[in-house]
Amino acid sequence: MNKKEINEIKKNFKEDSGLFTVQQVVQAFVDAEKNVKYKSAQSFMTLPQDEAELIMQILKKTLSGQLGKNLKEYPFPKDAYLEGGMQPYFYKLMKSKLCDEELVDDFIQKICEKSAFVSTFAIFAAHCVYTIPKKTKMDELDDGAEADTDYSFIVTALCPVELRFDGLVYSDENNAIEKKLTADRIIEMPSDGFIFPVFSDRSPDINSVLYYSKSAKKPNSSIVNELLGCEFVMSCDHEKATFHAILGNVAGEELSYDVITAVNDRLTELADKTSYETEAATVGSAELGNILWETGVSQEKLEHLPKIFETAMGDKPLTVSNLIDKKTVVSTPSVTVNITKDGQDKVQVREVDGVRSLVIALDDPEVTINGINAKLK
Repeated sequence: MNKKEINEIKKNFKEDSGLFTVQQVVQAFVDAEKNVKYKSAQSFMTLPQDEAELIMQILKKTLSGQLGKNLKEYPFPKDAYLEGGMQPYFYKLMKSKLCDEELVDDFIQKICEKSAFVSTFAIFAAHCVYTIPKKTKMDELDDGAEADTDYSFIVTALCPVELRFDGLVYSDENNAIEKKLTADRIIEMPSDGFIFPVFSDRSPDINSVLYYSKSAKKPNSSIVNELLGCEFVMSCDHEKATFHAILGNVAGEELSYDVITAVNDRLTELADKTSYETEAATVGSAELGNILWETGVSQEKLEHLPKIFETAMGDKPLTVSNLIDKKTVVSTPSVTVNITKDGQDKVQVREVDGVRSLVIALDDPEVTINGINAKLK
């Protein structure tokens, strides 16, 4: 799924869309020992309105975040199509519309067994149908054409449950401020979720699943590997660390302040140029080589890039949005300097009195130190 396809489903993920319906809804509560303490399966239309609205918010949250970070599409590997594999399992689950009680019980049990959660959590799953409207050649909705294709899918949200003690509360019954003796188990917005099948080229694609993680830095790899049966790819933090290692191994002693900031600038420009494209911008070995050449890395160093890149990434490119730093941070064991993009040209590395130094140009002698206006004389 690209950005445009995700936004199309997200835009219509509401009760008054006219093109979208939530049909069967499954809810479950799982304790810290992976025991299912509560389970229900019922038509979305039979839920009280206030509960239905909250469940809709929870399910829709699995489409939020940035593609390539919070949202990643995972294709099923070959062995996932074999008998007992997760691709035919999810296909059967989707075709059942969550109305097969035995299959739903097994699905909940699979989530409990294959997902690593350290505490209690709640499961929300729903069978949804999006009636796909036709579009013109100009990529606009064709109001005169009748929609004839449905996108039927299962969306699942896994939500942490917080045990909340509020301390002192006001009691209406006793007209007094008292210590609260009981605790509330508050269901939070989902930490993880997934959608099967994906919506690709404006039609269902049963060969992939879309995984959502609230924390792009710490996705739950157990859900991808064990529950979905896919091959987990590195988190955004891991990808940035891999990128840094590639730069260090290629450029070595040529990796200066000027080179690092210039590379970041080139990547930022690339991200800006492709921000309106449907696919997330990526760079492979060749593109990275061009960037490093433009920023001053010698051809001698760049000769090693293809092998170093392949060792680190195989045949997969790097996602540009995961590599960019919004500010430059220069650190030593005792000093840290934060430099915004506008201030990069005011910082230079020079030798002062025989000492390698970071020199910062001050347009105005007045500066702020610990929030206090001061003058540097």
